[in-house]
Amino acid sequence: MAVEIDRRSIWVLLVLKGLRPAFFVLLAAGFYYLIKMPTPEGLTPEGKNAIAVFILCLILWVSNIIPLAITSLFAIALVPLVDILPKEEVYGLFGNEAVFFILGAFILAGAVMHSGLSNRIALVIMDRFGSSPARLLLSIYLLAALLSCFMSEHAVAAMLFPIVFEIAKSLGLRPGRSTYAKMLFLSLAWGCVIGGIATFLGGARVPLALGILKETTGRTIDFISYSVGVFPVVVIMLLFGYFLLTRLFSMDIDSVEKAHEVLKRRIQSMGKIGYNEYMVGIILVVTVVAWATLGARVGLATVSLAAVVALFVLRLVRWKDIEEYVNWGIILMYGGAIIMGTALERSGAAMWIAQSTIGGWMVEPWLAVAVLSLLALLFTEGISNAAVIAILLPVGIGLTGGVNIDPVLVTYAIAVPAGLAFTLPLSTPANAIAVSSTYLTIRDMAKAGVIMSITSWVVFNLVARFYWPLIGLGGLR
Repeated sequence: MAVEIDRRSIWVLLVLKGLRPAFFVLLAAGFYYLIKMPTPEGLTPEGKNAIAVFILCLILWVSNIIPLAITSLFAIALVPLVDILPKEEVYGLFGNEAVFFILGAFILAGAVMHSGLSNRIALVIMDRFGSSPARLLLSIYLLAALLSCFMSEHAVAAMLFPIVFEIAKSLGLRPGRSTYAKMLFLSLAWGCVIGGIATFLGGARVPLALGILKETTGRTIDFISYSVGVFPVVVIMLLFGYFLLTRLFSMDIDSVEKAHEVLKRRIQSMGKIGYNEYMVGIILVVTVVAWATLGARVGLATVSLAAVVALFVLRLVRWKDIEEYVNWGIILMYGGAIIMGTALERSGAAMWIAQSTIGGWMVEPWLAVAVLSLLALLFTEGISNAAVIAILLPVGIGLTGGVNIDPVLVTYAIAVPAGLAFTLPLSTPANAIAVSSTYLTIRDMAKAGVIMSITSWVVFNLVARFYWPLIGLGGLR
């Protein structure tokens, strides 16, 4: 076994080793100071403590020095400990409907992937419609977007990556040099990102936003209304994304026949479609229809959990089959974020922060949407989109009284742009997976991603200004 020797100075190693403890000592000292300082005018003692916890979590979320889920657990413990909310109320908030909707969606998506249905659909579509380089590229792009409407975009990227990677290898594309290979992996990442904002199912950030919205205002957004609201953004960004890909890069191959040989071999190795795939597919379709038609009346979480029970009653999956697909860290993260958002709102801290920072000059609803969407878009390039929701949404909702803007619009303005991360690998796992192929460089992604990010912000705000009033989301004219 090879032994690697660290040749850095002992003093350098001691300093590096001491940085982490020093960071936590300074963080604890700062938190203690905020708790003990005099309460600012216009703020309650509970609000001051809520802001202290919020700043502590903000630093931990941004630095990512400990896992996001652990930061959320820390927040859950601190909220009752410093007398912001009673402990009974705090732990009751963890049972928010959004948490169980996310849990059910994870399990359902895991069953679809475990059954092989999603993989079969992907292979068949690519084989049938990808007869030329341009058509194969478009098939991967639209397939990633379509699947991300019904499954987590991260899971879709992970599922499609081996197929796209094998296609690139079979075509003899050179890593870092082939422009067609760059197009393939960017289309995978962009398709996942754009499709991921189309419904509640593309990522758990929208259910998290709805959980905070409901706990703080009693309002919510139903499954269909959300998709109708973002539909123009999805369509326009898909069209622009494909246009940009084909203008920034050239197709340096003439045929994809070898790729089809790979796809046919994979399809043949799967055999005929089986009972499990049929039944899981039926349950998925029925569940999506139920979310759309019954979700507002019986609850999205109720439909999700009913679908999960059906999977196990019909013995389509075993717990150990889908356990790996359930991201328990995300569940904990979102439960804690909902509690943090509720603590900020009920203590009056969110409104105080909003009025003290941006409330004085942000007097027009359209300006509020523009600024909040820009902040969400910028933040999501550097930190988890879940953390973006947890940081911005409580403050945005606190702004609604002074600006006279519907909190539902604020939720759209933060939740949708928080999913539009195109520029960096650390922005979203879909980008990181694409860059990990080595066929695509970070520079390539950033160069194209900046254009996509700017365009997505402009498109989102135009849709908000001119389309939303037509469907009843008014107040921005």
